[in-house]
Amino acid sequence: MAASFRGILGLVGVSALAALAAPTIAQAQSMEDAATESDTIVVTARQRSEELQDVPAQVTAFNAAAIEARGIERPADFIAQVPNVTFVETQNAGTSFLVIRGISQARNSEPSAAIVVDGVPMTQPAQFNQELIDIAQIEVVKGPQGALYGRNAIGGAILITTQRPTNEFEGRFSAGYESGPGYELQGAFTAPLAENFWMRGALSYFDTEGHLENVNTTDASAARDVDPVENLNARLSFLYEPTANFAVDLRFAADILDTRALYYVVPDFGDPNFNNPNYTDREINLNNSGTNERDIYDAALKLTYETDYGTFTSITGYNSVEEILTGDGYPFDPFGASRVGFDFNQSQFLDVDTVTQEFRFTSPSERRFRWIAGAQFFSTDRFISTGNMFDAADEGVLPIFRTPNPQFGTVSFDPRAQISFLADSQEQFAWAAYLATSTSLTEQLELSLNVRYDRDKRENTTETPQEFLDANPVTGRQAIAATTGQVREETWDDWQPQVILRYEVSDDLNVYGSYSRGFRSGGFNQTGVGATAAANGFFGVGDLFDQETADTFEIGLKSTFLGGRANFSASAYHTRAQGTYYFVFLAANSTQNLGNIDEVEFQGFDLELNARLTDNLMVNAGFGYTDSEITEFPDPVVIGAKAPLVSDYTLNLGAQYTVPLGADWDGIVRVDYNRIGDTVFTIPFSAPGLVLDAFPIERDPVDLVDLRLTARNADWSITAWSKNLFDQEYNTEYSPGGFLFTAQPMRWGLELTRRF
Repeated sequence: MAASFRGILGLVGVSALAALAAPTIAQAQSMEDAATESDTIVVTARQRSEELQDVPAQVTAFNAAAIEARGIERPADFIAQVPNVTFVETQNAGTSFLVIRGISQARNSEPSAAIVVDGVPMTQPAQFNQELIDIAQIEVVKGPQGALYGRNAIGGAILITTQRPTNEFEGRFSAGYESGPGYELQGAFTAPLAENFWMRGALSYFDTEGHLENVNTTDASAARDVDPVENLNARLSFLYEPTANFAVDLRFAADILDTRALYYVVPDFGDPNFNNPNYTDREINLNNSGTNERDIYDAALKLTYETDYGTFTSITGYNSVEEILTGDGYPFDPFGASRVGFDFNQSQFLDVDTVTQEFRFTSPSERRFRWIAGAQFFSTDRFISTGNMFDAADEGVLPIFRTPNPQFGTVSFDPRAQISFLADSQEQFAWAAYLATSTSLTEQLELSLNVRYDRDKRENTTETPQEFLDANPVTGRQAIAATTGQVREETWDDWQPQVILRYEVSDDLNVYGSYSRGFRSGGFNQTGVGATAAANGFFGVGDLFDQETADTFEIGLKSTFLGGRANFSASAYHTRAQGTYYFVFLAANSTQNLGNIDEVEFQGFDLELNARLTDNLMVNAGFGYTDSEITEFPDPVVIGAKAPLVSDYTLNLGAQYTVPLGADWDGIVRVDYNRIGDTVFTIPFSAPGLVLDAFPIERDPVDLVDLRLTARNADWSITAWSKNLFDQEYNTEYSPGGFLFTAQPMRWGLELTRRF
């Protein structure tokens, strides 16, 4: 392992020398809007405005021009262009897994990165995968950032900044068609309301029939695409600056989504491809296409007061997420053809409200000793329920929220009788305090010492009616060792230190080394599942799952060339993670659970390059490699295995060429290529009698190409685009038990935009 890491460091060193010798091969900031050679990207990765070149961390930034040029509309679009970061979309809109340098996000877990929008943290993973409209900048910071951004920043941080109101009236409107068939309308404007008081609004509406076909013909309503989307996204912002040193920033946002979910494919039992994530020959064949309705509401208030001694900032946030999804049940067969002997469907409901508050004082940036002191508070109320019901042809799925249907076996037969139902409510209060300091020891040498303490208290109440906890001899369900109203409390806490040493070799070259720790809080599984898991041969699964911590050592460099027109960055890292999450579905009591892996080691490197080679041609590239190895686990078959959801490498390449068309019009051709390396989705299982994975099969590399053709002038633009241009067939996720989730096929569209 140590020799391998030295090899990685050597490769980074060779790459750095190559960059110094050949300055036209260079990385860095997005430069789609670079008008002069001195243009730079300013980021806030360290909660101060700094040039990207000066930040001692691996940061990929997309400004507004880059977001438009690359067609970034959702998280998956920009994540595909960041080395060593992947995004697994599966099951439903609110279920997606962010993986950064091997630090993964298992089903039902919190994110593997701090996701911050205009200074307000997203605390619920169900809200991340939504439309990105009217965005000014996106920053992806890799490596634990817990000292500044707190729990969940165990893999890094994603910072999203929306466009702010200005004192001049301006806006844009666009209309588009896509191959679903579908259409999208989008607009944004900013306007002055009074002296020192401005407003900005943004609105997007997307409607498509979908792209993945359900071949089922037993029910006419089911024989249609399984992935239609109707999505309304809106934001309204107000900025008031009564004095030169005081600002009030108020934001409201909503995302209303209506789509479908749970359109899994399960190969035939006993088929050699049953546990094969590369299997794509079986068609989606459901009599219940299901529903997925998600409502997200956000509000944020930011107060900024500047003094000679520093800047005081208060950020208050409120978020509400409500999501219901229904669909067929395992193994997702047509009605009357279930391979488990009977037909059933399922319903899942989530209702979460979160209030956050942060107070921060930031010293002036020009001083030799700079510091930021802050405190943060979170308060969350959550309710979640899951349940299975018997299916009936042409009946559809009845959504179940907080109250289940009558239980099967206790009443006369009902085609919608409840087979299982589990519900929990949770109250959570977390707080943190942090101090970040940076000292210029010399004109070239900077030392940063940062530390944060997080404390997270959770109280979980079992809301499941007792009859659904007791054994049911009719259905064969085992009893769950819990009682209705049972309350469990647990507190997780940790210190998150960070030490960074940065040396400015020259105006064009910075090198750095760092140590940082990240922390992700634990949580609750259903009471009593620990005993059931042990009886069925699962290790590391209990009534609760413990916290996860990651300690990372990193070295890196950043350099600029061509008068600021090109940059290169490289970094190598070694991470020791304890308590890494993994997902287990217990069929014995129909529970979804998280377990902990005692220890995993990750090591790898990131390389990024971007250059404006001529006034008309820009290129960018990135490569990330991650080697993961499970080093401690109770089951010996797991030792030495790869961590779940981790891709061996990622490669992204992009090129953009601009050509004058005459009459003030330009033509732009942009091509983006993304390759996701071999990926394993689960750990080995050795439990006897389980139809699971003793030797997990890796998904083969996935190659995706996007193309955009644009003609534009100062007021108008028209774009033809395609995603997954060569129609690569693959599965976005595999889950033990044969679950396969089909990826989106090739899509194309046209978009017309008017600016004013």
